[in-house]
Amino acid sequence: MLALPGSAYLYQGEELGLPEVTDLPDEVRQDPAFFRGDRTAGAAATSGQDGFRDGCRVPLPWSGELPPYGFGDGGSWLPQPADWAALTVEAQTGDPASTLELYRTALALRHRLPGLGDGEMSWAPAPDGVLAFTRPGVLCAVNTLGHEVELPPPGALLLASAPVTGNGANAVLPGDSCTWWAI
Repeated sequence: MLALPGSAYLYQGEELGLPEVTDLPDEVRQDPAFFRGDRTAGAAATSGQDGFRDGCRVPLPWSGELPPYGFGDGGSWLPQPADWAALTVEAQTGDPASTLELYRTALALRHRLPGLGDGEMSWAPAPDGVLAFTRPGVLCAVNTLGHEVELPPPGALLLASAPVTGNGANAVLPGDSCTWWAI
């Protein structure tokens, strides 16, 4: 998304790789739409989490090993999952394999290479299952498959969402990964 033309918007927690919280108990809900909906047994699409916003409004985890992970005293907001300690800003900062550092690197590249935000986009040839496009000075290749794909590296690797290995003259892109290459 950050390699595409135009403005970039990050949704709360996207930069940390946070999953949506789908198991909030009714008694902690705060979204008025939840209370207006039909919450009786058997009311499918308007009950529980379906269609309501509380699951994506859980506070970001900043630091620490236990909720509220550095976000207030934890007494007056939506509860955070107990397994978010590894997803805090503190835990991910400095870890080159973390989602936060991937986003930080991508945003720094987007700032350094203005063609990423404002410039033409062209589709590039790629193997089946790989989506590839060029921006001024950059080729973005997204492997949408669940397995590795080989392709000739078009230039120096700038960014990768998973480790890219070499195989002779080809780069091996892991499944479900994205790479940015200088061209």
